[in-house]
Amino acid sequence: MDDLNKLIHTMDRRRFLQLGAAGLGGMAVSGMAHAQNQKSVPQGAHHAPKAKRVIYLFQAGGPAQVDLFDHKPELIKYHGKDIFSLIKQQGRLTGFNNTHKQHPVINTQYEFKQYGENGGTYSELLPHMAAISDQWTTIKSVSTKPINHDPALTFMQTGHNLPGRPSLGSWLSYGLGTMNRNLPDFAVLVSSGDLPNMQPLNSRLWGAGFLPGKYAGVRMRSGNDPVLFLKDPSEKPITDRRKILDVINEINAKELARSHNPEVETRIAQYEMAYRLQSSVPDLADLSDEPQSTYKLYGEDARKPGTFAYNCLMARRLAERDVRYVQLYHSGWDHHFNLPAHLPKRCREVDQPSAALVTDLKQRGMLDDTIVLWGGEFGRTTFSHDGKVRESYGRDHHAGCFTMLAAGGGFKPGLIHGKTDDFCYGITEGEVPVHDLHATVLHQLGLDHERLTFKHQGRNYRLTDVHGHVVKDLLA
Repeated sequence: MDDLNKLIHTMDRRRFLQLGAAGLGGMAVSGMAHAQNQKSVPQGAHHAPKAKRVIYLFQAGGPAQVDLFDHKPELIKYHGKDIFSLIKQQGRLTGFNNTHKQHPVINTQYEFKQYGENGGTYSELLPHMAAISDQWTTIKSVSTKPINHDPALTFMQTGHNLPGRPSLGSWLSYGLGTMNRNLPDFAVLVSSGDLPNMQPLNSRLWGAGFLPGKYAGVRMRSGNDPVLFLKDPSEKPITDRRKILDVINEINAKELARSHNPEVETRIAQYEMAYRLQSSVPDLADLSDEPQSTYKLYGEDARKPGTFAYNCLMARRLAERDVRYVQLYHSGWDHHFNLPAHLPKRCREVDQPSAALVTDLKQRGMLDDTIVLWGGEFGRTTFSHDGKVRESYGRDHHAGCFTMLAAGGGFKPGLIHGKTDDFCYGITEGEVPVHDLHATVLHQLGLDHERLTFKHQGRNYRLTDVHGHVVKDLLA
């Protein structure tokens, strides 16, 4: 980004006011110009966008693509046979499997059917998502590098397998600025099923990394206190709180002028955001204005704070209020053991609300400029986790190929992209590495992934590191 854009991104209300009357006049003119240009190229964008927001439904643990999306009927005749007697091993195996002498193929026990005009195949476990098959862009050929959860989660969220990099939501907030004044640019919602959270969802997954802290995601919790430390225990009127905040910010502004420390600037921005959240969050969390049809669409779980269905509904409400990036995390997909007992439960939790969110956005005219992503950090193997053939089978981690879904925001609806081999082990056509996926999402939001950079420790960093290409075949 050039120096002018950096100045715009770091300017806050108080510093604008300190520019004086001439500055205010300039603000007014600039504001009018920005309002006119917002329809085409928003602040910080490199080209006209197709989308202006993202909702990412992240399924932590790795959904088993061969049991859900990527039907492999050939597995029936190979069930129980050692996969590496049939195909050549590529890459590393996890610590669970690298000592096994046999890696028996396990056929899925779930029925698949074709849906929609595109003939997409879905497992019986996802009837609602299957019913809107023609709305999804189904990418069967996503690949990643890490083979274990923590680095793979980090890689999918930040473009690198080591901690310390900004998340995708932070890059968007930094690159494009805010679309609203009363809520965060980047909101995070976490839910879980009945399995314990086997992969810790650390706040660094939605952190700002080396970007200024104000670009980090804000965790929105369930219940009566969605944002911690927001309530004022003194119960003072909001006018009194404004006076107190002005004094605090004046002290911080003097320290910022003295030290030029970006963390002081972040502190000022956080105080201002907290003040605005005190009035906007209660309205956001008040679902009394939702009609009965909402719960018919999303399911009755949408009434229960903390469920995936509730968080999908909250994601729509956040999107309506112009929050640019909403990240949902749903855990419990790490099915090394007894997959048949756990996978159906996960699917029941997410199937209806995932489809409902896409349908709801479309009905409200919001799907065209909202990208909805669905998927995990990697897929799962076709062969058994423990080297044995049993009805209560489990599957190991698999980075070589897995399925992700996208909808809206200029992605091509109904497209089925990429192919995998008969064992769902390797990609035979149309590979989409994670960096390419990130580059494509940024492109749809008006950003060139090679130009969206931040200088840190003498180097210009970007989300896609030194990789990435826009996959134009995915786009309408």
